[in-house]
Amino acid sequence: MSDNQIVLNKKKKKFKVFPIVNGIIFILISLFILLPMWKVIVDSFDARSSYGFKWLPNYFTWGGYRAVITRQSIYRPFFISCITTVAGTFLGLLLATLGGYVLIQWEMPGRNFFAYMLLFTMIFDGGMIPKYLVMKDLNLLNTLWSVILPMSINVYNLVLMRNFFEGIPESLFEAAEIDGCSPMGIFFRIVLPLSKAAIASIGLMFAVTFWNDYTNFKIYITNNNLWNFQIKLRSMVMESDIPNDDAVDPNTISSATVIVAVLPFTIIYPFCQKYFVQGVNVGAVKE
Repeated sequence: MSDNQIVLNKKKKKFKVFPIVNGIIFILISLFILLPMWKVIVDSFDARSSYGFKWLPNYFTWGGYRAVITRQSIYRPFFISCITTVAGTFLGLLLATLGGYVLIQWEMPGRNFFAYMLLFTMIFDGGMIPKYLVMKDLNLLNTLWSVILPMSINVYNLVLMRNFFEGIPESLFEAAEIDGCSPMGIFFRIVLPLSKAAIASIGLMFAVTFWNDYTNFKIYITNNNLWNFQIKLRSMVMESDIPNDDAVDPNTISSATVIVAVLPFTIIYPFCQKYFVQGVNVGAVKE
């Protein structure tokens, strides 16, 4: 046996501790995260829900979900959450993609000034009261625009999108210009098709933010008819606004409501997970 083969065999037999310790730590963290979720899931199927932890429901029932689905007062908040999520995600992606595309125009006068001004807003925020006064002066209080507009203008996502666009080879832009493509034509025909992973990942972040929004609705919306699903969920859980059902414990209905609130993105996320990996690598390799 040659010396090189002996060295290779020793490397193969070398015991590595870090992967094992790393795996154990992540397993423990996953358990800490999953156990509370499992308790809520079990309680949502248990007709006699309790505050103690159980691995399986003692009295299995669909009554909690039936009470949530059949309650008409939940339909409107759920529909409002869907409207704000779809409209806010579309507007947020529109502003982030267009803004990111503008910031990669190296020959544009004042490009650095606008970039620094945007970054300035990430460090120094006006605060809650100035934002409220602005919404009041614009007559946007008690409208869904007061919820959609503030979160659509997200500088962090805009900067991420700009970084993704910078990873596109510059030769593609030059070739498109030679072929007579306008700047907006380059945006729609070159930039957007090559940035599907970035758009999907950032779009999902926008959607999760709008779906889980509670603070903006609480601040800007006082009309009960414009409350979203999260506000209604809090009303049911914290203020005992739960339908009366002698066969099902109120805690069961509360747990079922929580599961219904997180279920949409629990289903969507596995299908979009691959885009997160692609989106992280978009700007990592340049020509």
